[in-house]
Amino acid sequence: MTYEAFIEKRNFSTVSQFILLGFSDLPELQGLLFGIFSIIYLIIIMGNSLIIIITSLDPALQKPMYFFLANFSSLEICYVSVTLPRILKNLWTQDRSISTLDCATQMCFFLILGATECFLLAVMSYDRYVAICNPLHYPLVMNHKVCVQLAVGSWIGGIPVQIGQTCQIFSLDFCKSNKIKHFFCDIPPILNLACGNTFVHEISVYLVALLFVAVPFILILVSYSKIICTILQLPTATGRAKAFSTCSSHLVVVLLFFGSATITYLRPKSTHSAGIDKLLSLFYTIVTPMFNPMIYSLRNKDVVAALRKLFLKR
Repeated sequence: MTYEAFIEKRNFSTVSQFILLGFSDLPELQGLLFGIFSIIYLIIIMGNSLIIIITSLDPALQKPMYFFLANFSSLEICYVSVTLPRILKNLWTQDRSISTLDCATQMCFFLILGATECFLLAVMSYDRYVAICNPLHYPLVMNHKVCVQLAVGSWIGGIPVQIGQTCQIFSLDFCKSNKIKHFFCDIPPILNLACGNTFVHEISVYLVALLFVAVPFILILVSYSKIICTILQLPTATGRAKAFSTCSSHLVVVLLFFGSATITYLRPKSTHSAGIDKLLSLFYTIVTPMFNPMIYSLRNKDVVAALRKLFLKR
């Protein structure tokens, strides 16, 4: 390697900041996008906050199912707050630069909260499995201590691995460009900027994705296969409808989140494209958290009744 090539590689590999291109290819829509994302952010904050409030105040919702729902709503607020404020800042100021440290921090929190969502959705499916398949043992199995332990485990379970994965990604040399073809610091677009052979890092990403995405999803499928079998064996149509209504909302959320996340992280690198990655990421980082409160409130009679009582009191 010549001295000039060494200096050039050294300059690129010590990148101090990245450029989040985001939606820069739509210059005429920057103001409109800022307005749309601002409204979406407010909807997410208000909708999930409302669920947290009613599950805390209404005595009828002091059950494990709604304890996990409150945790899930708190998670959604944190999850979108990792990416949306940065998107709004970039759209408002048109300054798309982000320091390497800020980029690594954003990725780390995004991955940790993503892992938490996978675990929490699996825990919620287990709660529904016990409630429907073993109703007599439900109060004993899902007591308050167990619920707290499952919730805490979901929140902290992914921290060590995701911190390690973030450090591994940002230990790479970046010699192609510092322009990220995305609206936040995610693994696929960052890996695309790395120079040299990234095969080992890609395998590491797949293994972590299998651990935090595929395994919880399989557990959820097993839980729901048993739930559906139990529901079909109920003697009355009313009983079947009531049992299914308690878990249908959760099943819709699971399919929306895991479907888009699986396509993003488990498909081969050769099939990745900036446009598809951005579209899928929008789906599981913004669209799904926006619809979750509506899915849970409109499809759950207890939540609807609690909302009606809350607004009537006001």
